[in-house]
Amino acid sequence: MKNNLLDLAKQRRTIYDLGRNLSFTQDELTTLIKDTIKQAPSAFNNQTTRAVILYGASHEKLWDIVINRLKSEVPDEAAFARTSAKVKAFKAAFGTILYFTETKTVAEFEKNFPLYAANFQDWSEQAQGNAQYAVWTALAENGVGANLQHYNPLIDDDVRAAFDIPASWRLRAQMDFGSIETPAGNKDHLADDVLFKVFN
Repeated sequence: MKNNLLDLAKQRRTIYDLGRNLSFTQDELTTLIKDTIKQAPSAFNNQTTRAVILYGASHEKLWDIVINRLKSEVPDEAAFARTSAKVKAFKAAFGTILYFTETKTVAEFEKNFPLYAANFQDWSEQAQGNAQYAVWTALAENGVGANLQHYNPLIDDDVRAAFDIPASWRLRAQMDFGSIETPAGNKDHLADDVLFKVFN
């Protein structure tokens, strides 16, 4: 059996030490990200995933928003110093993808397909996972590292104001990406008998 996809899946890892030493242009990366999201499956092909791709000052602005917003959330200065150092590592990356769900589309499908109305929220989350994993793997195939963060809904209002985000777009995740400065360590897996059941 062919295992190209499996090899890529093994290559896709959470990379925290990211830099800006990429040989690709912003246009090349943007095209890769856009095309990959377009090919990611969604229920009823309703295409509820939206993305905002940030580079340069806009990328840095996003992580400044996160740091400033977290100031009021952490219990003390020592905790904020640790949190700030973590966020500054994300800011050191080359760019960030903000993933959103278009809630207006979800609501339209709930209305138009009442038999399945209770499922469309869950299905939109599955579409998010499909898009995020696909992009993450496509980046990994090209030697670009990434990690996935979830500072939403804490930063939602500030992000909406900073980047002119439509009110119907709900922020779901933030993926910073860049050159791999330190590779990921070994990854452990649960035993097969815990993860799987196979029946004939």
